[in-house]
Amino acid sequence: MRRRSTGWCWLVAVLPLLASGCGGDEEAAAGKSERDQVIVFVPEGNRLRAYAPLRGESQVVVPSHADSPASGRDINGQVCFLPDGSGRFIAGEDTNQPNPPPGWGLFQLRGRRVGELSATQITRYVPTYQPSRDTPDNYGCGFLRDGRLLTSDIGNKADGPVNGQLIVWFPPLDAPTVRYCKIDITVGTAGGIFVDANDRVFLASARGAPGVYLYEGPFPTSADAAGGCGERDSTGAPLASAMRKRLFIPADSHIRTPNAIAATPRGTFLVTSVLNGVIAEYDAEGRFLRRILQPVSGERLPFPSTGTPLGIAVDSFGSVYYADLGLVQEGLDIGPGRNQGTARRIRFASDGSPLPPEILDRNLNFPDGVGVWEPPR
Repeated sequence: MRRRSTGWCWLVAVLPLLASGCGGDEEAAAGKSERDQVIVFVPEGNRLRAYAPLRGESQVVVPSHADSPASGRDINGQVCFLPDGSGRFIAGEDTNQPNPPPGWGLFQLRGRRVGELSATQITRYVPTYQPSRDTPDNYGCGFLRDGRLLTSDIGNKADGPVNGQLIVWFPPLDAPTVRYCKIDITVGTAGGIFVDANDRVFLASARGAPGVYLYEGPFPTSADAAGGCGERDSTGAPLASAMRKRLFIPADSHIRTPNAIAATPRGTFLVTSVLNGVIAEYDAEGRFLRRILQPVSGERLPFPSTGTPLGIAVDSFGSVYYADLGLVQEGLDIGPGRNQGTARRIRFASDGSPLPPEILDRNLNFPDGVGVWEPPR
């Protein structure tokens, strides 16, 4: 479809819970120093933008290659910060594609305040891709507890065989060449990744048998048979010897195209559906709870009140951030409109009900992913 993630107050509306001593995220953040404020990252137009929602500040952290041929990089997809607090992060990076092919970049972020941030690329990860009628597209990322990196690439986007991939990469991640093993090569339009505290991996899939899939370990520990990676795919790349995968949340009337997933501090899941402009909430067992975002009745693409959510992230206060891809319809064709996207936030009232989405930025070109960073003390 693409071109050319403690103090909080979260109440699930269907649960009989009482709010006690809870305020909005600004109130919760009021006692924190500036360096601890939430920073939201959104790739857009091949740039990486950063936002400080509590201060209304923004900046371009990484310019696109077109903006700055000497130093720019083309950034897209989900943005994932390493859990070690170093400020290093992963994002899709496909400068000069198809030569070299799309991949993922490891970047070092410097600075703690929007307006003063910069990032330097350390290395790049490029797997082989399954044969496809579409240009390969990077998207998702996540980390296992021991630091192994997970990525997803989309595969065929709208039709053809389902051949998106889920891949595990082995530390050290800052090496010039990082080895990998493919876990799954049959994902239908693979999207966002979420990894929970028990190393369960959730992956959104928008096509084929769409839904959110759950992968459970053990996952390969090295790119050979001894590490659980004893097979080869048609490209000759290492492939896991075994895979434990099941459908966790099937696509339904709420999430017609499951595109990305995030978890709330409450332990529930949020799933985006870009095509019908919905973010739906599911409980820990994958059962539907409610929609926290949906178009106003009677609206048609583009949905002005809600946008078309693709990427999603949640901060430690429970506020939700999403990338509105800016889908438009022209005749029978549906796709992202030029400079039609937005970056948005959803906060919640004291009774747990979602407030109308707030626009952090507008006139964005293909904003497809989100990442949240809360600098450590």
